[in-house]
Amino acid sequence: MKDWTVIRKRYLQDELPVRLGGLAANLSRIRSFSANDNSRETVASLIDESKMFIEWTAAQADINTAAIMVEMQVQLSLWQIQWERIWSDSAERTLIAQKSGMWSKQILELSGLVKG
Repeated sequence: MKDWTVIRKRYLQDELPVRLGGLAANLSRIRSFSANDNSRETVASLIDESKMFIEWTAAQADINTAAIMVEMQVQLSLWQIQWERIWSDSAERTLIAQKSGMWSKQILELSGLVKG
């Protein structure tokens, strides 16, 4: 079990753009790991961690970025609810990969760390 207190403390030490970059990296990992049947637990953990990153960051983001992040958090939660069914369906996993990759690019652009 992860110690969310320690992770949160470390995560919040970074400036907002770096935190958004961390979220983008997690979303990119979800995209890449979703292709591997054996990465079920890894992807589930990344989804959980991404939800936490959003929770810890959205309040400091501008209103448009925060709204996008909250929508992502809701979708990540819906994936968790249906996780058994989703992971067993390769087409569903492909959709998760595509959506996560799109979100990763979007959040990275919003972070200002790269130019779109």
